[in-house]
Amino acid sequence: MTMNRLWYDTAASAWTEALPIGNGRLGAMVFGGAWDERIQINESTFYNGGPYQPINPDAKDHLPAVRQRILDGKYMEAERLAYDHVMARPDLQTSYQPIGDLKIAFQHDMTTINYRRELDLETGIAVTRYDCDGVHYHRQIFASAIADVIVCKVTVDKPGSLSLSLLLSSPQNGEAEDRRDHVLGYLGRNRKQNGIPGALRFAFRTQVVATGGFVDRGPESIRVREADSVIIFIDAGTSFRRYDDVSGDPEKTTEMRLARASTRAFEDLLEEHVEDHRRLFGRMAIDIGPDLSHVPTDKRVRDNVAKPDPQLAALYTQYGRYLAIASSRPGTQPSNLQGIWNEEILPPWNSKFTLNINTQMNYWLADPANLAETFIPLIEMVEDLAETGQEMARAHYGARGWVVHHNTDIWRASGPIDGPKWGLWPTGGAWLCAQLYDHYSFSGDEAILRRIYPLMKGSAEFILDILVDLPGTSYRVTCPSLSPENRHPGGTSLCAGPAMDNQIIRDVFAAVISASEALAIDEALRAELVAARARLPEDKVGKVGQLQEWIEDWDVEAPEQGHRHVSHLYGLYPSHQIDLYETPALANAAKVALERRGDDATGWGIGWRINLWARLGEAERAAEVVQKLLSPEYTYPNLFDAHPPFQIDGNFGGAAGIIEMLVQSKPGEVRLLPALPKSWSEGYVRGVRLRGGVTLDMTWQDGQVQDVTLAADRDTSMTVIYNDNSPRVSVTGLTKLAL
Repeated sequence: MTMNRLWYDTAASAWTEALPIGNGRLGAMVFGGAWDERIQINESTFYNGGPYQPINPDAKDHLPAVRQRILDGKYMEAERLAYDHVMARPDLQTSYQPIGDLKIAFQHDMTTINYRRELDLETGIAVTRYDCDGVHYHRQIFASAIADVIVCKVTVDKPGSLSLSLLLSSPQNGEAEDRRDHVLGYLGRNRKQNGIPGALRFAFRTQVVATGGFVDRGPESIRVREADSVIIFIDAGTSFRRYDDVSGDPEKTTEMRLARASTRAFEDLLEEHVEDHRRLFGRMAIDIGPDLSHVPTDKRVRDNVAKPDPQLAALYTQYGRYLAIASSRPGTQPSNLQGIWNEEILPPWNSKFTLNINTQMNYWLADPANLAETFIPLIEMVEDLAETGQEMARAHYGARGWVVHHNTDIWRASGPIDGPKWGLWPTGGAWLCAQLYDHYSFSGDEAILRRIYPLMKGSAEFILDILVDLPGTSYRVTCPSLSPENRHPGGTSLCAGPAMDNQIIRDVFAAVISASEALAIDEALRAELVAARARLPEDKVGKVGQLQEWIEDWDVEAPEQGHRHVSHLYGLYPSHQIDLYETPALANAAKVALERRGDDATGWGIGWRINLWARLGEAERAAEVVQKLLSPEYTYPNLFDAHPPFQIDGNFGGAAGIIEMLVQSKPGEVRLLPALPKSWSEGYVRGVRLRGGVTLDMTWQDGQVQDVTLAADRDTSMTVIYNDNSPRVSVTGLTKLAL
């Protein structure tokens, strides 16, 4: 019995109990009913609306007045003026949508025994099995990235005893397809939203191949009688090609994919799927506690409240890796707020891309978890945003470069939305660029650097053009801006030069400076950035010893002392600007701020806090927060993050935090077991990626590192900190550390 498996002894009765499968483009939630299976389908490009650019022609003319009111301390006046004249038009975006359901009704007695459903993370296969009337029923479902369809095979151990019917349904506008073969289809269009006309066509189809028995098709269903086995192929597609092109032909593409897949042997489809999935999933292993995989997963989550289950944390980490593989593949959309899984027409926060923490958190796990390929969709999205954001930068700010604020959608809208106190934040694109450069640091691949350099350069040019002098100081700051999404004593979030902006901009400027040197280009821009970086406000320590969230020492008077965001701690994590050993005074101030903020937050807020406590070396506190995250309050039975409601960022952020407790790296340095709690006293990790192009295997016992092997992509040297030692090690190929 593998430890990398979720399993249950009852079928899912709610969506948050169903098991997710996906190939980056297609996603499905598998409920595992014994006599009435439901497979709920998503397709990563299916959003409402169509191509649009929400430019407000009044924004640029009114921006100086908003800025001046902020600088004068008239914050509420600034908010009202911004609301009336500066926000995007429309100031809302579009929603990610469900495609529909495939329902399978089995014709057998309703009394079943020996029921079990599971999701094998190592193979990417969801399995349901049970016995009924002396017949063993076995169901396998997987989303093949190679065939690009979902495949379901149902078998019985008594020939001729399998009878079922299939029904396709959709909550979207459209109608069932009139066909004569063993295919059910539903063709439709998306909805308009916020005045943006619907522009996408979609096709949703399933095809049945039975061995033995009889198959007939009714107006809306397919019936199979007395078969030995049935293979069901599922596909969906839209006319989306890119954010400004909806000329695709989903009817043709789904028909072609189903035709190709349905003529192949199931065994071949299964073998190539497992091989492809294992190629990614098998790169990393983790073990940090007793094996409790014999206990149903939902019970382990319930029991974790009273007694910590360290191996549940390991399973959660591998589940995060599984979700990354399933929801983010090269050529697909990035993982949105729910990855690729959503059943609601009006999903929470539109299930799109929130850029003031959530989308970035979705990709914290990718590189350390040795899944660099899953990061590529984020680069592809930033490339799109650099195009749409260039228009926004010119129209709203009169600036060079490009901008995106705190949200975007499939159409790559880049304007400020939702109201000034949430949306008038100009550094969402800059954060994305800082993350792209960090991704590059894991490999040092010059091809990646050349690809992302224009994106970083454009973001830096935008920032250069919008910085303003802060009266009475030598600082240059962003204004208007905000510290997401936290109000200060002025009654709103709008402010000048919040700590997070300064930290993000320092990272982006440093990235462009370093990259331009490495590529030997843009010397004049480099000098301009060096000078501008020197005039950014430094991190400040406030009157109670806390790291300040704003230039003003407002933290103690802020209305929400336990706010879910910890934006001003960006410098501690994911950045490396604040370091426990290199900047101890700032690290201590960050600790004070984190203690004051508390650990009661949303699921993603808890995930961020795990990483922060890990960076501070607070092992037991980090473990307490992990246990909090892996409780029924914040984790659903299927291990989805309970924000609540479900958001996948908590899964990715929490999994990244668990790795951060075990291994922390930056270029030229790695810290082993920097935040190891006593309850994780022995274990191993294999295949963890380090910044600098190095892969790490490590075992530990009694809280001490025992064995370390480093594998470098190219010859390098690094400081390895462990067991109170810190040797400088030359890594050539495969290097075993002499302990």
